[in-house]
Amino acid sequence: MANNTSTRSELIHLLKRYRKLTVTEMAGQLGITEMAVRRHLNTLERDRLIESTLVRQAMGRPLSVYQLSEAADEQFPRNYSGLTVEFMKDIQEIAGDKAVQELFVRRENRLNEKYKKRMENKSFEEKVAELATIQNEAGYMVEWEKTEDGQFELKEFNCPIAKVANEYQQACSCELSLFQKMLGTEKIERTQCLAKGGSYCKYLISEEKNA
Repeated sequence: MANNTSTRSELIHLLKRYRKLTVTEMAGQLGITEMAVRRHLNTLERDRLIESTLVRQAMGRPLSVYQLSEAADEQFPRNYSGLTVEFMKDIQEIAGDKAVQELFVRRENRLNEKYKKRMENKSFEEKVAELATIQNEAGYMVEWEKTEDGQFELKEFNCPIAKVANEYQQACSCELSLFQKMLGTEKIERTQCLAKGGSYCKYLISEEKNA
């Protein structure tokens, strides 16, 4: 008999293939009881991996129809980064390096504008903490700390745009520039970089003191 994890995985794959199924249909496909299907569906609903809707029938009670949630759909393989790199290469070939640079600058400015309000009315240390939160929300797996000499050390253990950064160093330089704008200091140094073979991206950050 299949274990619980593999049965739930089979249910997810069934819903991916057929999009919408009833309990009876899923039980028939898997060769298990409807009660067993419902038990697994309860777990998947709890984990917000599936959604259900009631469909009215000509006769009898409304029927529950199940489908994958957006969160579950994201678990299937994607190749967004590979496609992005292909588009970037096409743009570079058609319009040249300047157009590629302009794309990164536009992204930098867009992100700065998006997060600008989150940096308002904060001390420098609070800004660093908020920057770490923003990057964590974007999937960068950030850790930060204040060092004994008063600097801040920020490390990113994941790069969601790694394939792009590996091909285009502008991604890294624009991230550095973005951090400078968000924190209001030019005194930021990148001492390690994932795209250059580092174990993580590491930034040393200092507050600029007014003269």
